[in-house]
Formats: sequence, structure tokens, C-alpha cells
Amino acid sequence: MTQLLRVHGGELGGRRLSTPKGIRPSQGVVKEAIFNVLAAEVEGARVLDLFAGSGALGIEALSRGAAQATFVESEPRVVAVLKRNLAGLGLDGRARVVIADAARWSELHPTEVGKADLVLLDPPYGDAGLLAEVLAALDRSAAGTVVLEWSGKGPLPDLERLEVHRDRGYGATRLTILSPR
Repeated sequence: MTQLLRVHGGELGGRRLSTPKGIRPSQGVVKEAIFNVLAAEVEGARVLDLFAGSGALGIEALSRGAAQATFVESEPRVVAVLKRNLAGLGLDGRARVVIADAARWSELHPTEVGKADLVLLDPPYGDAGLLAEVLAALDRSAAGTVVLEWSGKGPLPDLERLEVHRDRGYGATRLTILSPR
């Protein structure tokens, strides 16, 4: 059983996305905030969507003009929905799906991570160790702007290259944008 979401803006605005049960999709208000703040950075960007789920964030970026997106998701049943969403929207040619653990993949592929202009990061809430692991890998790579959607519970780990550029709460969700120093 799936929930239905919508693409909010860009060329695919209003189109529907499926989301598998058990996945916490990004709230519409959070998606709008992300893309309103980063509008200028999205056009032509290479996007990396980690813990991609249904692909809602990366698809929103593609709809708003990103050149390409790599989606990393570990759950096969979720990947099937993600691939259906991409195919149904005609985004196959601008999207690549990687079936892997996002934290491990980020650690093992620093060059590929470093090519991303924009990293969309929406890890499972409540796993501070996982969050720290992924942020450390992103910090070591040369990745561009990192958009983190998280619970906001506890501090972020100390990072050498990335610093908090913007931070705001939306109910139980915290949106933190990190930029290279």
C-alpha cells in the first residue's frame, strides 16, 4: 500500500509520487523551504539523494532544473517504488538509482560524492551514530551544499569542511543546510 505525494514546483509540479508504507516522506512545507532557499543552486546541479526513499527530494530537484540526480536507497521494495516514480515522470535519462546502504556507499565512493553540487540527506530519525557517520563521509569528500532533514535531537558532529549555513525547525523536523567553508 502506498501514500501519494506531489511534486511541488518546476516542470513536473502537481504530478503525483507514490511512497511505500513505513517511509516518512518529507513534509510539503519542508520541501518548499528547501527549494525556496536553494533555488539558484538547483538549476543545472548534480544532485545526490541519500536515503532516497520514494525519491521525492531528488525528483523535486530534477523538476526544478537539476541536470542529474543519483538516488541511493537500500530497501529493495522502496527502490521498486522509486524506479516506478522516475519512469512514470520520464526522468530515467537524468536519474541513476544505486541500491546500497547510503552511509557505507558515501564512505566507499568519495570521488563520486565529491562531484555532487547538492546533497539531499534525509536519514532515519533517531540514529545519531548513522547521522554522524554520513556527515563525516560528506565532510571528507568535496561535496557541495548539504541539505539535512533530521529530528534535531542532539548536536551535529564537529565537521572540518562543512559549516551550518541555515537551521530551522518545522514541527518535529529540523532543516539544516551545510555549506563548504
